[in-house]
Amino acid sequence: MRPPTIRDVAERAGVSKSLVSLVLRGSGQVRPEKREAVLRAVRELGYRPNAAARSLSEQRTRTVGVLLNDLRNPWFVDLLGGLNSLLHERGLHMLLADARLNRRTGQDPAAPLLDLGVDGLVVVGTLPDPAALGAAAGRMPVVLAGTREPVPPGVDQVAGDDERGARLVTEHLIGLGHRRIAHLAGYGAVGELRRHSFEATMRERGLADRAVVETGDMTEEGGYRATVRLLSRPDRPTAVFAVNDITCVGALSAAEELGLRVPHDVSVVGYDNTSISRLRHLWLTTVDNAGHEVGRRAARFLLDRFERPGGEGRLHLAAPTLEIRGTTAPPP
Repeated sequence: MRPPTIRDVAERAGVSKSLVSLVLRGSGQVRPEKREAVLRAVRELGYRPNAAARSLSEQRTRTVGVLLNDLRNPWFVDLLGGLNSLLHERGLHMLLADARLNRRTGQDPAAPLLDLGVDGLVVVGTLPDPAALGAAAGRMPVVLAGTREPVPPGVDQVAGDDERGARLVTEHLIGLGHRRIAHLAGYGAVGELRRHSFEATMRERGLADRAVVETGDMTEEGGYRATVRLLSRPDRPTAVFAVNDITCVGALSAAEELGLRVPHDVSVVGYDNTSISRLRHLWLTTVDNAGHEVGRRAARFLLDRFERPGGEGRLHLAAPTLEIRGTTAPPP
């Protein structure tokens, strides 16, 4: 049997094909009884619009490519939720690609999405070579979300204010009375911004000689190993500020293995306020990096570019907040 067509829907509903098209596009110009008749006919016939035909007629696919640098980071889930909520409202669909996997196979990370004819591109997370986005930016709107990098002209950026977030953490720990504070640092622009802000805040408070930095890879295992080194020192820190929540989980494991109680013997703080931090048996003090807002703002920038292409790239920084939970307390 041939699949039902828009003509079949129109005949079943007793309306014109153009009115069916209006209903399927979500137009508000259709009377409620006509809309219900069309939707009932769609359900009864099992009609599905031909996306390929519509793409040819509209000269767009109504899809947005999302190039994600690290599928392991749960903060990106919040960002993608915010991004998709606004795109879905506008009838757009996300196509997700793993930039890390594509790089390992020698591909241009954005190539699969460009080959599928996406209408725009959102790049989420730190990329090794942001300048490589130049080719994509010359063909379509591109937004960089969740990080701050040097980008080609015309590319918008949306991120959390990492300098402010790191300052909130450091001032919180100093306010509790901590003086020997360590930072488990990360990589890329985000890692550098958080590290520099930590060091600057310690310096402003006259504690530069008490600040310790251990560089890691932003993973749980990296956080564990770095914290074992820190807490095995004779002058071990009384507080550890991790670059993200995943690293902080590793720090918690290290403290437990060394027989130290959190927060009684050592305080630990994460970053990003991911679902991990809100698990009751962890209950991390952490920075809410406004992931959902970053995602929605990235979608807004992209939609703006669809309507008004060209112009200078814009930068929006979402304001972070400190979520104080159960892993920080005054030093012993």
